[in-house]
Amino acid sequence: MKSSYALEKTNLILMAIGFAIIILGFTLMIGGDSTDGVSFNPEIFSFQRVTVAPMIALFGFIFEIFAILWRPKKGDEKK
Repeated sequence: MKSSYALEKTNLILMAIGFAIIILGFTLMIGGDSTDGVSFNPEIFSFQRVTVAPMIALFGFIFEIFAILWRPKKGDEKK
């Protein structure tokens, strides 16, 4: 009995890669706690946390859409 899944193995691998990219983006957004009892840390406005990390996370979400919609060419399908 042959079971058919909605997505192929390649799609699932691409989705795992996209998920890792999203996790990387959110990890880069993580900020440290305040130091020396100061309640405000200006490091939360660094270029990495405000610009780079959201762009990486957005790329990960776009890559997830690509991974779901991607279909192999007719000649590349395994039988």
